[in-house]
Amino acid sequence: MPESLIVLKNLSKRFGRKKALNRISMSIRAGEIFGFLGANGAGKTTTIRMLCGLTKPTAGIGTIGGLNIWKDRFRIRSRFGYVPQKFSLYPDLTVSENLRFFAGAYRVPSSKIKDRARRVLSDMDLEQRELERAGRLSGGYKQLLAIACALIHEPTLLFLDEPTAGLDPTHRQAIWDLIYELSQAGTTIFVTTHYMDEAERCTEVGFVDGGRLLAKGTPRDLKEGLKGHLLEVQVEPAMTAMFEFRKLPGIYGADLRSGNLRLQAEDPDVLLHSWQVHWPFPNLRFLGFNWVEPDMEDVFQAYSRGYYKPNGDHPAPAKLVYKI
Repeated sequence: MPESLIVLKNLSKRFGRKKALNRISMSIRAGEIFGFLGANGAGKTTTIRMLCGLTKPTAGIGTIGGLNIWKDRFRIRSRFGYVPQKFSLYPDLTVSENLRFFAGAYRVPSSKIKDRARRVLSDMDLEQRELERAGRLSGGYKQLLAIACALIHEPTLLFLDEPTAGLDPTHRQAIWDLIYELSQAGTTIFVTTHYMDEAERCTEVGFVDGGRLLAKGTPRDLKEGLKGHLLEVQVEPAMTAMFEFRKLPGIYGADLRSGNLRLQAEDPDVLLHSWQVHWPFPNLRFLGFNWVEPDMEDVFQAYSRGYYKPNGDHPAPAKLVYKI
């Protein structure tokens, strides 16, 4: 079994009185595609910046390959590549010039720069654009160039901070195809995202909310660990029903999914039985229901809405949760 490459113990970060990160403890094995998931402002970027040695932890310890992420930050930097959220390359330089600049910054031997640049240009489908200025590239190709620059020194660990944010489905898929290829070649990937469908693509995920680690595990284990079951109900009109259901005691949430309503309830069996005996909404039509399997969005909602309590790497249920 691969050893842990990244280890965090009670890692915390404050900005004034605000707790951006609150005592996060977890480990990530070498070779993983680890997805760090959460809403905007949850603490994902703060975590990745501390791991990259760009900001000092307020408390706690973090290590990469046994080296302290702050004290040994200059030694660690040659081992990883980092792609931030915001395009941070030089817009007035060409694609090729950006690659050569970052190769020099990462101290790639001059005799190897040409071959490595050719390789990453090919891998990122940038060969036909190497003379274009970076600032004139589309959003998708800017991201591919940023990743190319982060890979020019052949790191064994790659940090990607929301690499697909704002991209169209084609470029999102291209980024994930690249992540798979890098992982197959032995690169460990730490990727932050707020897209729950991307959680399914990771070998392991961690959910963060309000600076706290809510859950961590494989997508399969997290879905199987969600106690209870899910029921989607068909009701018309669906939008009106969603707001009506959210007012009911015992219902934690109601969300529209593909035209159906997926409800999160304290005891869905009792609720469903009561509806079958007496439907209390004269302005709504109950058309049927389907029991369904939970997905990663359901898991995230269960943790973030407080159905489960955070407990480090192995969250324990606050109470048995069933979902309609």
